[in-house]
Amino acid sequence: MTRFAAIDFETANNARDSACAVGVVIVEQGRIVDRLYALIRPPSSEFLFTHIHGLSWHDVREAQQFDAVWTDLSRELAGVEFLAAHNAPFDKGVLGACCETYGLAAPILPFVCTVRLARAQWDIRPTKLPDVCRHLGIDLRHHQADSDAEACARIVMAAQAGGWRYGA
Repeated sequence: MTRFAAIDFETANNARDSACAVGVVIVEQGRIVDRLYALIRPPSSEFLFTHIHGLSWHDVREAQQFDAVWTDLSRELAGVEFLAAHNAPFDKGVLGACCETYGLAAPILPFVCTVRLARAQWDIRPTKLPDVCRHLGIDLRHHQADSDAEACARIVMAAQAGGWRYGA
């Protein structure tokens, strides 16, 4: 079994570097061993997606910026084989844009997309996170970064229990 992390970002607006929350769940030997959550103060106070995730500038204005949050999180990610995310290109793009904005090196970890994994393993369609969670019996508070990250971790764990192996 591998050590991996599931990650989910919520963003304030359409800018890729507007992360306002991040959830990370670390899995080792098929068990969740750590859960991390942080609010992030994005570069702009413009919030367009409060109606989706419930966060506003008021909630994050005194939070740390991405660089400080990532410094703490990256220590926790030491030794993970891959990152998992639902619709991984989105979260990978947010991570890359935030790293670029703050002059940080983006991690070179590969991403596993749980949308693709759910389609390949169980032929689930549609593959929105609530649909996959319903199919697998996973609890979800959608668009809360910690809950979304845990759901992604549990999707990967279910696939592993069904014989899927990273890199195989």
